[in-house]
Amino acid sequence: MKLKKSVKRGLLKFILFIITIVLLIILGLSIYKIVFWLTENKRNNNIKEMINQYIFIDNINEGNNNINFSKLKEINSDVIAYLKVANTKIDYPVVKGADNDFYLNHSFDRSVNSAGWIFVNFNNTFDGEDKNISMFGHGRMDGSMFGSLKETLTSNWQKNNPHKQILFITENEISEYEVFSTYKILIEDYYIKNIFPNSDEYEEFLNILKKRSNYEYDVELSAEDQIITLSTCDVNNHYRIVLHAKKVTN
Repeated sequence: MKLKKSVKRGLLKFILFIITIVLLIILGLSIYKIVFWLTENKRNNNIKEMINQYIFIDNINEGNNNINFSKLKEINSDVIAYLKVANTKIDYPVVKGADNDFYLNHSFDRSVNSAGWIFVNFNNTFDGEDKNISMFGHGRMDGSMFGSLKETLTSNWQKNNPHKQILFITENEISEYEVFSTYKILIEDYYIKNIFPNSDEYEEFLNILKKRSNYEYDVELSAEDQIITLSTCDVNNHYRIVLHAKKVTN
């Protein structure tokens, strides 16, 4: 009888030992992931501070804005534009790679970084014919990259008209865009479509995007409009948070 009790106690101690080891491993991995995440963010923030010296945005509504693309291209020749969304943390030079994968895990200086960078759909040509310029970025929990894009789904952001201003600057022009649709949707690639055989199909595309919106923006659309699309993953990575805006000035 004493032997059985001793065996049970020994087995219980062994099980508790294994559970303790497993919990310590989980704790260690969690700490590693947190430290890794913070380190990657810090590296990207340092890069952002470094390149900010080449970006001068006085006011989103004024014309006295300047992006020193020559200096930015010395760091990365893939830079193609600058993007700023009012009342969000989105304020970045934008790159365009040879595919839509590289900048998912590389920073502006092309160094490996899980935070990635804001990048344009590699299918966009920037030849004046793009009907829909799509941009992507990770939805970082600290709000960096496209982490603050989720703010555009809130009623507070949507009902405040100045919040709907987007500045998009290339080497050739300074343009302002106005938001006409914001929503969350299961993963798909329809909304980044940029080739349309005719005006009717493009107008149907615009109407579908507008109907998807979780807020009714008072914005007229036509087949003559050029738009930009911003997209990021939601927390569970099964959904995408999407914003569409049409060009109103240049």
